[in-house]
Amino acid sequence: MGMPSMPELLVILAIVVLLFGAKKIPELAKGLGSGIRNFKKAMNEDEEAPKKEIAQETTAASTNTTSTATTTQKTTAQPKESGNA
Repeated sequence: MGMPSMPELLVILAIVVLLFGAKKIPELAKGLGSGIRNFKKAMNEDEEAPKKEIAQETTAASTNTTSTATTTQKTTAQPKESGNA
């Protein structure tokens, strides 16, 4: 079985028009299109979520390291300042 030819497609189209009516077909197509669009959007969000989490973890780790180093410098510097006063 191969692809349907032009006369077969016309028969299928005629049956669809008879079943749903000419006014309902654009609404069905619009609903199908928005469903596909929402599905693709959800798939893209799922793919981007792990990338964002990794980037946030990396940023948090580097910020944490920087703040720890700054805190260590301040702690070391405080006794020297209080001893000089």
